[in-house]
Amino acid sequence: MLNDRSTPLSLLATRRSGKPRDLIAPGPDSYQLATILEIAARTPDHGKLAPWRFVVVGDEHRAALSTLIADAYLAERPAASRTELESLDQFAHQAPTLVVVLSSPKESKIPLWEQELSAGAACMNLLHAVHAEGFAGGWLTGWPAYSDLVRDAFGTAAERIAGFMFIGTPSRALDERPRPDMARLVSHWES
Repeated sequence: MLNDRSTPLSLLATRRSGKPRDLIAPGPDSYQLATILEIAARTPDHGKLAPWRFVVVGDEHRAALSTLIADAYLAERPAASRTELESLDQFAHQAPTLVVVLSSPKESKIPLWEQELSAGAACMNLLHAVHAEGFAGGWLTGWPAYSDLVRDAFGTAAERIAGFMFIGTPSRALDERPRPDMARLVSHWES
């Protein structure tokens, strides 16, 4: 069983993201989403800088997000096809809940790399909290995450979009995906 919530360890061992295009209502209510975001913020954070931010994009703003993404795309690629633009529109409207996570580094003696790792950890904690609440989440980047025009709608030039976190209820059973061969990933250092 994927996303088995019977114990914390079972959830971690069976965690599986949902494909954002397959996530439907219901999504978390405002109380559940606040809890998810509070848990996401409980992430390793050297220097207590909170080098990340969460921006919730409500249903009433999805059409504006779609327009923003399409306009930014057309600014870079004026000859974009109808299919490309439809794909971007579909991206903006996936799943009932969307949280944009920004890597928001602070001026500090803490290295930028550590702050960026913390932003990634916040994304992962957000997914763990989503699954612990009984929903499924999908973490996407794609072209919109690397567009300065899209980023500017959510943050500043010093920030980067770490991910678009889509949250909802799976419309079909989640499929397991191939996992890495642990024998190739784990070694033991010998001095």
